Amino acid sequence: MRTEEILAAIGTGLWSWDSSSGTVTLDAEAARLVGLPAEAVSRPGDEVRPRFHPADWNEIFGIVNFAIAERTVAEARMRIVDEDGAVVRTVRSRSKPVAKDTPGRHAYVLMGILQEVVEPPGATAAQTPLTGDWRRSREAFLLDAGRALAEAGSTEEVLRVAGSLSMPGFSPDGLAVFGISGEHLTVIGHHGHNEGDEKPFTDMPLQTDYPAAEVVRTGQAIYLASPDEYRRRFPATWPLAKGFGRQSWAFLPLIASGHTMGAWMAGFRHNVAFSPDERSVLTTVARMLAQALTRAGAAETERELSLGLQRSMRPSLGPGVPGLTVAARYIPTGGGLQVGGDWYDVIPLPNGRIALAIGDVQGHDVRAAGLMGQLRIALRAYAAEGHRPDAVLARASRFLSGLTETYDLTDGEDPSDVTRFATCLYAEADPETGTLDIARAGHPDPVVISVDGTAVIRQTAGGLPLGVEEDADYPTTRVVLDPGETIMLCTDGLIETGGHDMATGWTRLRPVLEKPVDDLEELAEALVQTVHGPGSHYTTGPLVDRREDDIALVVLRREATPARRTPGRRSAMSIAQAEPERIAAARRQLRELLHDWADSEQVDSAELMVSEMATNVLVHTDGDALLVAEVTGEKGERRLRVEVADTSDELPHKRRPGEMASSGRGLVLMEMLADTWGVDPRGEGKSIWFELYESSDPVELASVGS
Repeated sequence: MRTEEILAAIGTGLWSWDSSSGTVTLDAEAARLVGLPAEAVSRPGDEVRPRFHPADWNEIFGIVNFAIAERTVAEARMRIVDEDGAVVRTVRSRSKPVAKDTPGRHAYVLMGILQEVVEPPGATAAQTPLTGDWRRSREAFLLDAGRALAEAGSTEEVLRVAGSLSMPGFSPDGLAVFGISGEHLTVIGHHGHNEGDEKPFTDMPLQTDYPAAEVVRTGQAIYLASPDEYRRRFPATWPLAKGFGRQSWAFLPLIASGHTMGAWMAGFRHNVAFSPDERSVLTTVARMLAQALTRAGAAETERELSLGLQRSMRPSLGPGVPGLTVAARYIPTGGGLQVGGDWYDVIPLPNGRIALAIGDVQGHDVRAAGLMGQLRIALRAYAAEGHRPDAVLARASRFLSGLTETYDLTDGEDPSDVTRFATCLYAEADPETGTLDIARAGHPDPVVISVDGTAVIRQTAGGLPLGVEEDADYPTTRVVLDPGETIMLCTDGLIETGGHDMATGWTRLRPVLEKPVDDLEELAEALVQTVHGPGSHYTTGPLVDRREDDIALVVLRREATPARRTPGRRSAMSIAQAEPERIAAARRQLRELLHDWADSEQVDSAELMVSEMATNVLVHTDGDALLVAEVTGEKGERRLRVEVADTSDELPHKRRPGEMASSGRGLVLMEMLADTWGVDPRGEGKSIWFELYESSDPVELASVGS
């Protein structure tokens, strides 16, 4: 005998309900119990629903949600009614809800049995177990909804959670969240609508005769239990709403910190009476939704601020330098605003070299990030002036010390939080020779990786951190990289992150540094992943309770095949104040340097400009002149560069001499005769220079005197 026949013999029917499709499947006995012909059938839920008492049909949603939340069997009693709404019998349902994997929806299949029960005389709906079950299911729903909304980290996630909420007894099939932009109402997100259906509501003036707009204006919820009520109260926007085919609507204000930030709409395809319990659930969800949107908006604003600060403060490595390869990383790991005091920089210098700077300002807050930005700019300025590494750090220390001393305290601010120091390592690299002149201010030593892969900490002389003393000294150490060797500069975050100290942190990094890697970007990424990647928690150190630190990292490699140097000539000489006759010797020396120059008129021009430059130093300054002339390139395509340096900070300026004037034509001559020229600040003085290109067209020498 079949199972269905056995169950039918004892007055028990089988039924199932697919919430995603709305299809109700009944065997013959179950169909008879609900007032349908006694035969197995599958029908849309809308056709079966009229057979149940409306209150019982709505409450079954809450009972099922409660069963899903508690992982129990859903048990309820439902009244069966005839076409006139009279109760003909009461059935008892025991069913098991099985969740379905349906993207974007909280769907399930309800499978169980139906049995007829005898209702006690005088029993009413209020006396049945449904009321208590509904209240328990409501509490379970609100707990789940609150947890899901609290975990949402972005506006998009909040809206996705809101769209998947299945409320006890009256789940909406359409949701929309409205925000305020000036004097207009905008749609932040929606669910249950076809793409494009929201366009009429996307941008509406707040004075529009629309429920959501009125809710925002008044701060009071609006419940519309039927289409007639909607049409009567909001005739202007009813034509837009009726196309969605809904029967009931709830519009509630989204209020956070006493401020109405928008409105929430829940639409239902079935009639909802909006009882006090139902309104209570909707109001609670609206409050949780407003708080979640506020938190998500603040988090998104914070992330955008963090990214903006990182983009503005993180330097670009700029164009490549022949003979050198550089890679760098900055990883904020300290939490909070995701910005801190770590930084790195690659600075092109006037002499054709590059400077590498890496440092860490004390702290992990916005003030540390601000000081870092100011200190980085100051370092760039000192480097561009041509100072040596020791002088750059000495000036930066005085700058930081003065900056913290002039900081104004705010109410309640601890003076100890104002005084900040910074560690820094500054290196000036020569691409041609591979030399790095390094000055260090309380910063970790660099690591040199040889061609055979051996990584060694390179001990260098150092001084106090920047900002501790105004007149601190920073000795310089010279490190020479052979072709193919690599140097790594980092902040202490790379070494100590994960609870490590300097010793254990170095032990962790060394195998990564010694692994053969051709691409510096791969090496930089591997170092970061070792201390901040998925597997880093397996190598935590003895100080696991230590706060995580930011990471800044720079790796530089001298190319294994150095660039081929073209034949060149170089001449240098000094011209003292007491020896003006050496100007003539300088002119002769320059002419000998250019003995095979293609254009003799360019040689004459170079002689004239050298004479003018050297004479101006002796006449307008109290110091000596240092002249350097260099010829580079292949014959026929050579370049002449001449520099005359002095110790005066006063920059030359172009004058307009009269017809009979005996001076004032130096810069005018250079502008006319040189292919390019300029003036560079050089620490305690300046350097004026010009260049001539052998491939240029001959330049006619102007008939002017010196």
